[in-house]
Amino acid sequence: MVSRVIPVEPFDLVIFGGTGDLARRKILPGLYRRFQAGQMTDDSRIIGAARGELSDEAFRNLVAEAIAEFLPKTQQDPAAIADFLKRLQYVAVDAQGENGWPQLKALVRDDVVQAFYFSVAPALFGDLASRLTAHGIAGPQARVVVEKPFGRDLATAKALNATLAQHFAESQIYRIDHYLGKETVQNLMAVRFANILFEPLWKSEYVDHVQITVAETVSVEGRGAYYDTSGAMRDMVQNHLMQLLCLIAMEPPYHFDPNAVRDEKLKVIRALDPVRPEDIVRGQYVGLKGQASYLEDAENKNSKTESYIALKLHISNWRWKGTPFYLRTGKRLRARASEIAITFREPPHSIFDDAEGWRENVLVIRLQPDEGMNLKVMIKEPGPGGMRLTQVPLDMSFADALGEAAQDVPDAYERLIMDVIRGNQTLFMRGDEVEAAWAWADPIIEGWERRGERPQPYDPGSSGPEDALMLMHRDGRRWREIR
Repeated sequence: MVSRVIPVEPFDLVIFGGTGDLARRKILPGLYRRFQAGQMTDDSRIIGAARGELSDEAFRNLVAEAIAEFLPKTQQDPAAIADFLKRLQYVAVDAQGENGWPQLKALVRDDVVQAFYFSVAPALFGDLASRLTAHGIAGPQARVVVEKPFGRDLATAKALNATLAQHFAESQIYRIDHYLGKETVQNLMAVRFANILFEPLWKSEYVDHVQITVAETVSVEGRGAYYDTSGAMRDMVQNHLMQLLCLIAMEPPYHFDPNAVRDEKLKVIRALDPVRPEDIVRGQYVGLKGQASYLEDAENKNSKTESYIALKLHISNWRWKGTPFYLRTGKRLRARASEIAITFREPPHSIFDDAEGWRENVLVIRLQPDEGMNLKVMIKEPGPGGMRLTQVPLDMSFADALGEAAQDVPDAYERLIMDVIRGNQTLFMRGDEVEAAWAWADPIIEGWERRGERPQPYDPGSSGPEDALMLMHRDGRRWREIR
């Protein structure tokens, strides 16, 4: 199978924070990959913007170093890199002052697609938006990309939305969540809505429960000061896991259209029941074998911020009433793994005597690593001696099924930036969607803060706190092994 690459229109992309960590690690190497794949036209340009004074040549050297550091050698073509660097320029801009804006205006063309990536702290979003319009740089069709965290509660999210709305229409604002750019996440919609096999079974009548897991082995070292003001709930659940939940639970949209898809996601968030305190488990990793604890990494010995959280959710609509959704995410866990597991109910009656050997059918969507899908079904165990049942996987690894095309699958940031240039908002969050997610999350956070609860300790390399296991055990269910 050969992956098709469709070039986008000519564009000028301005990256505010163009010398920052995200730009170096993801945005600029990703843009080089899209250039190498033939998706960028020769007259497209990338303009780095930051406070520091740099020449174009110095910025190009920085980008060349980032490509060398963050992309595998097999993807580094010296001739392609040299050609890509020619399309880069740099301007020093003061987001909160007037320095550099006339120079930026002179660089940005008004006869191509204009895109402005705010790879900066949210506190600067308003300053950038106001100066882009005040200096006449952003045209009426310009697009702005904003990174999370998009607020830390409902009030700040509303304030950010209002600030951006003073200068840009909602159709111009692209709130980026890189999880939605992952190939397997998008395949959730294809699996559900392009296959009659699954859609009739996608409801509480046939689904026993759903598990969503995002496990990380890394600590918060190096970003502890930021993380300690957010925690797993704000950093992961309110955005990444919420988006995965919406794609699993949403109704079929009338068309694969940005607003139609986001309308259905919004309905899911609004249908979420309030979460009871007993259905929440918060954890904090401890130090072990010379490794620092969360308190040490956060440099706050009295911190009550969670590095792990597990929740049991219910959706009050006709499709999902009675089916629990179990979500968990955490740092310093046993393995790096992100997956969604849909566990189907047992048949109402078994004709086989081997009841103890019975296992449910499970559809597992692996987001990382080894992206793919796995459907576990029951078959007869080979050999004589009667009808003994065993569970086997019907496995589809993207790498195996798609061959070379799977190796060329764009990184999430690559795909999403190209969608910005195309003007496709399907995989970006809408303002009311962000606000609805915070409206659901705020009471949960306020509840444990009011009760003064401390997260439970858990060992690095484990699956999280013991009470997280009990969250499912009391329902007669078990978490899937993190591996």
